[in-house]
Amino acid sequence: MTTEIINVTPDCEIVTSRVLETARELVYRAWSEPEHLKNWWGPNGFTNTFNEFDFIVGGKWSFIMHGPDKGNYPNECEFIKIEKPALIAWKRHSKPLFQVVVTFEEIATEKTKVVFKQIFDTPEECNKIRKFVIDKNEENFDRLEEELKKMI
Repeated sequence: MTTEIINVTPDCEIVTSRVLETARELVYRAWSEPEHLKNWWGPNGFTNTFNEFDFIVGGKWSFIMHGPDKGNYPNECEFIKIEKPALIAWKRHSKPLFQVVVTFEEIATEKTKVVFKQIFDTPEECNKIRKFVIDKNEENFDRLEEELKKMI
């Protein structure tokens, strides 16, 4: 089953981007290989337990994010589009419901622009988490940069 990526207006999406001083292939691996992704996914202090990571279109990504203070947050996702090494997209089946589209653009040999979009059905759904998520996405990118240093 394939799911189309939602076409939206800017008020239905949260976009975070960063230019990384790393080759696109390595950045893509950090997002597509569970042994790396589990190390950096989520805001500061979070850890992950991956139950399933079937990296194919229609494949499931099932994991639990463990909060630094308390709380376990189950996540059920389905990969909806994969274009190595340029794009990964998935749909969340757990709340809050949204799609994620991540693009990887090679700017130079050792420079990659990553654009992380969270796409919602309505502006109301988007605005419920917008105020929390922008800083947390930056923390996520910081953690990605640390993982990339270990991978080099």
